Amino acid sequence: MLGTVNEDGAVTRVLVVDDEAGMRSALCRGLSAEGMEVTGCAEGTEALRLGSTGAFDVILLDVLLPGLSGYRVLELLRERGVGTPVLMVSAKDGEFDQADGFDLGADGYVVKPFSFVVLAAQVRALARRGGTATESDVLTLGDLEIDRSGRRVRWAGRPVALSPREYRLLVALAARPGTVLTKEELLSEVWGGAQDVTRNVVEVYIGYLRRKFDAVGAGEVVRTVRGHGYTVERP
Repeated sequence: MLGTVNEDGAVTRVLVVDDEAGMRSALCRGLSAEGMEVTGCAEGTEALRLGSTGAFDVILLDVLLPGLSGYRVLELLRERGVGTPVLMVSAKDGEFDQADGFDLGADGYVVKPFSFVVLAAQVRALARRGGTATESDVLTLGDLEIDRSGRRVRWAGRPVALSPREYRLLVALAARPGTVLTKEELLSEVWGGAQDVTRNVVEVYIGYLRRKFDAVGAGEVVRTVRGHGYTVERP
């Protein structure tokens, strides 16, 4: 059988993470039968190690895992700048459970029991989407480069590892260069207007961004407009 291939013609590589041996085996067999190259893993720490290599096109990640939870694995992968598409697989079907996954950087969320046909189609779609970055996916402002398809950030060619929240804050500002955004606007866009989040959290995360850009010699990427808000200026 011909392998399922990406945009560059390579066979799609999938990491399947599930601590239930039967489910893991079934997924590995099914995806292999679809022509994919599949690696199985049963534990969160090992999933983080394998996922961090960048060797996979898609990661199927169960939420409830020994070692590290699927949520924590996803969070750490995004903090490390790993942009591999992640499809969360879980028996937890609450809207807040799904929202947590997307908030941490998941690209999809499938609830058990699920249709394998639909799951395989989602894996193929994520592999295609994650394979290449179009011109519109890459935002460039001088030495700042943001690959929105892979959630990767570089400054003068040097990678800048951001947490999912830091990344969204940077994109909110960089997508409108020269525009001053207030704390209220950033709270609404980045935190979804959560009632338990105060305006001070914006200052805290702006500080996080500045320290990470300072570490790569970027200087002042995000500028404070006193009394108004924050902006990323045009180069």
